[in-house]
Formats: sequence, structure tokens, C-alpha cells
Amino acid sequence: MAARPPASLSYRTTGSTCLHPLSQLLGIPLDQVNFVACQLFALSAAFWFRIYLHPGKASPEVRHTLATILGIYFVVFCFGWYAVHLFVLVLMCYGVMVTASVSNIHRYSFFVAMGYLTICHISRIYIFHYGILTTDFSGPLMIVTQKITTLAFQVHDGLGRKAEDLSAEQHRLAVKAKPSLLEYLSYHLNFMSVIAGPCNNFKDYVAFIEGRHIHMKLLEVNWTQRGFQSLPEPSPMGAVIQKLCVTLMSLLLFLTLSKSFPVTFLIDDWFVHKANFLSRLWYLYVVMQAAKPKYYFAWTLDAVHNAAGFGFNGMDTDGKSRWDLLSNLNIWKIETATSFKMYLENWNIQTSTWLKCVCYERVPWYPTVLTFLLSALWHGVYPGYYFTFLTGVPVTLAARAVRNNYRHHFLSSKARKIAYDVVTWAVTQLAVSYTAAPFVMLAVEPTISLYKSVFFFLHIICLLIILFLPIKPHQPQRQSRSPNSVKKKAD
Repeated sequence: MAARPPASLSYRTTGSTCLHPLSQLLGIPLDQVNFVACQLFALSAAFWFRIYLHPGKASPEVRHTLATILGIYFVVFCFGWYAVHLFVLVLMCYGVMVTASVSNIHRYSFFVAMGYLTICHISRIYIFHYGILTTDFSGPLMIVTQKITTLAFQVHDGLGRKAEDLSAEQHRLAVKAKPSLLEYLSYHLNFMSVIAGPCNNFKDYVAFIEGRHIHMKLLEVNWTQRGFQSLPEPSPMGAVIQKLCVTLMSLLLFLTLSKSFPVTFLIDDWFVHKANFLSRLWYLYVVMQAAKPKYYFAWTLDAVHNAAGFGFNGMDTDGKSRWDLLSNLNIWKIETATSFKMYLENWNIQTSTWLKCVCYERVPWYPTVLTFLLSALWHGVYPGYYFTFLTGVPVTLAARAVRNNYRHHFLSSKARKIAYDVVTWAVTQLAVSYTAAPFVMLAVEPTISLYKSVFFFLHIICLLIILFLPIKPHQPQRQSRSPNSVKKKAD
């Protein structure tokens, strides 16, 4: 469903105490103050990077080096000695990258990165207070794990598989040579993404550092046929300002709504024992809506990449620059989603892309189930994550069955289509609230208490739909490839 947004636990997880007086003054945990300060510094550094270290003024080596140094400084500032975990994992996996055969490089990198991340997740239960959401050093570690595994699979695609066995997207992103140590460190530890992400593709990042990023994206849409050589370099300022406005609004909403509608309300005595069923559903929706702004805040910080000149994604139909290559969410589509699938496709987009790249497209059996399980494991070991993702499996299957069996009956007229959209919007928003509640509650007891108070109604409905509605055969939406591509099951 979602990656955890930057949050905090306690002062002891913080690498720097210079902002402690400000934290006391504002009444905000020091970790959150340090995180915001780092992102402001990163934004300033990004503008400087784009202007003074433009590819026309600085070599790729200089850009790689300074991006890495700034990233290391930021992560040490935020997390102190806990940042060592990040450096250890990156160096270990570079060793795997250099020494492993191309036929196994993706497997070894995946198990080393996910294994180390899981060990860190488990240790957090004993080091920190159980049930309190925190990112500490594991937040950057989760992003780095995505990058390590993504790069390993793309190197395997480029060096260990035949071109005819790759999908069009895999072929486009395949890496034909193992990266140097400097490129590897820069990709994983650069200041733009080391704290809050999101994950991006190695070829896109290297093209950005080398100054080929914009040209490459314009070539993909054949913009050269319309006079690309005469066009000035697109400016990211409009996209940066727009995203910063969304970030600020999200922060203000989070600071107000989270206090008015805390998640603890869902286990309050009145909610569990006295409120009627419809009131419980209403408050469940409101509380989960109040939890969203912190995710919106964290995931619009790809503005830092845009400020540095990274994230250009070609031109739209009106000839305007698009800076959404690294965008992690589409708020409008999330809030107006009329299906569970549509909601997930626009929520934490880059993590969904990662899951598709390393799991959904590659596993030979039960791709939906295994993808949900991998997502849960990546998030951590709190039971609430597994409640959410395991609930997501029957909800996804039931939603697919209903859509395949009934949607076409409502397309014959505009009025029917509007009625269908209104009903499916309400059902989708409620289903997401029901499914995601354990994700923010974390522990077993409050999750069971919540689900008992609403009689496990969505679990029961979904199981009945799966049992009694005919489910049309569904194949993962993979791009066409040659008959030889059946060999992918061995990958």
C-alpha cells in the first residue's frame, strides 16, 4: 500500500542536537525538525547544483562526487551513527555487484538487501518502543533497498538475458555495464533522495548527471522532429513551486487534522462500544483521511529533484514541460478513485513501480499475493502491515471480479455511468480506509478491536464475492515479448 512517511520517535534517534531549542519552542519532536531542516537544505543545494554545477560547467565526476558528499552529510546530520547501517548495506551490495555472476546478481543483491533491512526492522522492535511509528535510520534504508534491488535486476536484464526475452520497459531500462564505485555511491546516497526518496532508475539518474536526461526524454516523444535543437532548456520552477505549495498545505493539514482525528480514536471506548455501525464507518473514513496529509507532505518532496533539474518527463499535448518522472502520487486521482486498482496505481507510485519490477512481472505464480507479501516485508515487521497487505489480496480480487462482471452494464448511458462512478467511489474510499487502518495502528490488539467493532464486514463481503462471482481469468499486464520469454520464469 504505502511506504512510511518521515516521522519520528524520540530524540535519541537523532544525529544532531543543534535544532533542539527550536524543537522545544515549537513542541515538535526533534527528528521531525531535523528532517524538515534537511529537506530545506537539500532544496537550496538543489538550486545551487542545477545552476553552478550544470553539466555544461562541471564534469560528471564532479557532479557525482558532490551529490554523494552532500547526501552523506545530510544522512549523518539526521541519524548520527545509525547512518552506518546505510553505508554498510550499500558497500556490501556493491561487493555483490562486482563479484557475483550476472546470472545470479539480482538474486544475491535481493536477499542481501532485503535480509539486512529485515534484520534492522526486527531490531527496532527491541530498541524502540513497540507500536510507535518511526523512520529513524530504516527510512533511508528502505529507499536504498529499492534502489539496490532495482539496479541489480536491471544489470541482470542488460548483461544476463537476451534482448528478445525482455519486455519493452525492461529493455529500455536494462543496464549494459556494471557501474563504477562512484556511480554506485552517487546513485544510492545522493542528497536529493537519500533521506526521503523516491526510488528512480539508474539510467535516468546517470543521464541526469551527464546532462543527457532532458534530451533523452525529448527523443522518446520525437520532439526533435518539432525543432528541439532550437528550444531552451525547460525550467522546473513552475513544477517546484506547485509541489512546494502542496507540501506546505499538506504539512498544515497534518498538524491540524491529526490532532483533531487521531488514529487512537478508532479504539476509543465510545467508538468500539457505543457508536452505531454507520457512525463507526464514517469515523473510520474521517480518521484515515486525516492520516493522509503526512504522506502527501513526504511524497511531494520530489520537488528537490526537480529543483536540481532531475525529473523531466517530456512534453504534454499542449507543449508544456512535464516534471513528473519521479512523482510518487497523484492526489486528484487518489481522492476521486473509483476502484481499488486505480487508488493503488496513484498512491506511492515509485514503490509500486519497484514492486512490479522486482516481483510482479517476474514471479511465475500468484503475482498479486507475492507482491503484497513483499510489500509488507519491505515495510517492516509490525503485525499491522501484514493485516493491511493480506486484507488487500481478497479486496483486490473481489474488486476485480465485481468490475469484470458488472461494469459493462453501466456504460450504456451517461446517467448510469455517473451513478456507477459515485457508488464505486464511495465503496473504494471506504474499502481503502478499512484495509489501511491496521497499517497506521501497527499492533494486533487495536486492529482486532477495530475489525470486531465493524464485524469484519469487508472481509466477509470480499470472501463471498470471490466464492460466488465468476472470476474471469486474469493475466498480469505484462508487455508483449517473444515466445522465448517463457524462460523468464528461471529469472
